[in-house]
Amino acid sequence: MIRIAIIGCGRIAKRHAELLGTGQIVGACLAAVCDIEPQRLKAFSERFGVPGFNSINGMLAMKDIDAVAVLTPSGMHAEHAIMVANAGKHVIVEKPMALRLEDADAMIAAAERNKVHLLVVKQNRFNVPVVKAREALDSGRFGQLVLGTVRVRWCRDQSYYAQDAWRGTWAQDGGVIANQASHHVDMLGWFMGPVESIHARGVRALVDIEAEDTAVATIKFRSGAVGIVEATNATRPKDLEGSLSVLGSGGTVEIGGFAVNKIRHWNFVDSKPEDSEVMDRFSVNPPNVYGFGHQAYYEHVVAVLEGREQALVDGHEGRVSLELVAALYESMASGREVELPLKTVHSKLGMC
Repeated sequence: MIRIAIIGCGRIAKRHAELLGTGQIVGACLAAVCDIEPQRLKAFSERFGVPGFNSINGMLAMKDIDAVAVLTPSGMHAEHAIMVANAGKHVIVEKPMALRLEDADAMIAAAERNKVHLLVVKQNRFNVPVVKAREALDSGRFGQLVLGTVRVRWCRDQSYYAQDAWRGTWAQDGGVIANQASHHVDMLGWFMGPVESIHARGVRALVDIEAEDTAVATIKFRSGAVGIVEATNATRPKDLEGSLSVLGSGGTVEIGGFAVNKIRHWNFVDSKPEDSEVMDRFSVNPPNVYGFGHQAYYEHVVAVLEGREQALVDGHEGRVSLELVAALYESMASGREVELPLKTVHSKLGMC
């Protein structure tokens, strides 16, 4: 049994703790929780019957912890992940893995130095429709890639940002791109391949925060394909969609729904008998506010830590995704197209 502890008992921690603490992940269980807010800590500790700590070092002193999920604000991920790695525990870190590339590099170095795994949570890669689309990509069915797009049209009003002082700040969170849309930006890069350049624009439309609540971008991929990012938390009065489209010379797939969970279009030039099965059996995942792949993600974590699978998103792959996010912010801040590899000059993301 792999014993996994949690640092940070905020909004997303409920999903992690529910899976690990109620026997839903075969081969893994919740071992302990840690938070500096006494009431939240007490609620989690009592709900799942595990020890609660208000000190990370105190929790890491436990001998029977194999891995730790770092679920603190994004700007704290690097500090906490490095502490976990230095304690000889495997690291599971929520998205984005950090806010600055130099912090991601420090996390990777700490994991490698201590010979532990660094795993980044990208649960939407495990959504069944996404898995089927990736299988089609890997088998060459899309042919020459032409255009990839992602749309995040969600609702986060002022009351959401008022829940915690770190939300929407440059130092700890960023805006819609770094937080809500980071999964979608990750999938766009995962499907379309290495990025050559990015040109982005962001605005604060409907909320009073430091960072943006709405952003758009165009992307040029090294393959010659192009991409579009559209992300907003200013959809009113409720969430509308989170989607991915991939268009190529050989076919088109669009995955929509609330969180990239429903195949809207599955059309290929060379159709196959199994295409109808994809639409009948694999086109929809059940609804969940955080996406749909956390259970499959943790099953993958267990397989990785047991040596049965290679990590789909390790620290190096997580850094690739983070570089796209960082490039979007650099372009927004400079007002110019930026090329990758990225040199950050103007962006405030991750800065105090």
